Amino acid sequence: MVPIDKVRDIIYRHNALEKELSSGNIDSKLYAKKSKEYSNLGNIIKVAKEYLDFENEQNDLLNIVQDKSNDKEIIELAQKDLNEIKEKKEKNENKLKVFLLPKDEDDSKNAIVEIRAGTGGLEASLFCADLFKMYEKVCSKKKWKLEIINISKSEAGGFKEVIFSVNGNDIYSYLKYESGVHRVQRIPETETQGRVHTSAATVAVLPEAEEVDVEIKESDLRIDVFRAGGPGGQSVNTTDSAVRITHMPSGVVVSQQDEKSQHKNKAKALKILRSRVYEAEKRKKDQERSSNRRSQIGSGDRSERIRTYNFPQGRVTDHRINLTLHKLDEFLSGEIHEEMNQELRLKEQNLKLENLKA
Repeated sequence: MVPIDKVRDIIYRHNALEKELSSGNIDSKLYAKKSKEYSNLGNIIKVAKEYLDFENEQNDLLNIVQDKSNDKEIIELAQKDLNEIKEKKEKNENKLKVFLLPKDEDDSKNAIVEIRAGTGGLEASLFCADLFKMYEKVCSKKKWKLEIINISKSEAGGFKEVIFSVNGNDIYSYLKYESGVHRVQRIPETETQGRVHTSAATVAVLPEAEEVDVEIKESDLRIDVFRAGGPGGQSVNTTDSAVRITHMPSGVVVSQQDEKSQHKNKAKALKILRSRVYEAEKRKKDQERSSNRRSQIGSGDRSERIRTYNFPQGRVTDHRINLTLHKLDEFLSGEIHEEMNQELRLKEQNLKLENLKA
């Protein structure tokens, strides 16, 4: 049963936000955030009000049924209405339970994705490029905007590292399940004996932090500029356009040299830095709320192996939910990526519902 006080809190919060937003006395930075919360509550407010009405109607009908001085016909009619009320109330209760599930406040944010080649040398860098192409196709299919922030290419034509941002609706809620170690098993083109090699790449998905989410003081930053260099130390720029920013309190360091403009490199570096600092603070809070972490799929740790892509057998396996899809090509082309994501979401929702009952 959903606690009545939690239902009343939904109605109270919706009314309070309505007054605040209509008053005009609200900080412009907070307006968008509170408008989104108000809109979100608006999706459940009717259900919440009906639930309270059901409670009152149920009590009235129960009194009629239990009062033996009433006519038999009246009691039967009241019992029929009571059964209907209970059925409607149960449906509303299920909707409220899902709404009251612990939410990741970052689900509606855009995301910054960092893919890095791990163990496996050149083969790992090729796999890093394969993962990037997969996410490119997923974004294209969903009509999300993907913007490359930084790419470091390998000699084999793969990527040592690629960082990109993804903009759209509820991006982080979808992509957050991609954080962790992705392992590939396949025969490299250079392998003459036909042996299967195992290599890996790490994926980190960060919620894109806005200025309102985390305060980065200028006094906490050390900014170094230097001349951008290409592969093998080759100079690709004759000006000091590359930027390295160090956030002194957290020790987070970001370097950016893709753009020819120092100003653009600084803006890109700050974007990544803000998200990394925000993620570090968020992870610290999540660890403090350890019970909430148990209701989430995986830890989000970049060292956690989450998925294996087996090319000889044409399968992809997600180890967190023990799901194997024997359609590796379709998965890498973004066609059935949604199928895996839905299963991950469903599993996490079920875990949270179990915790809510407990």
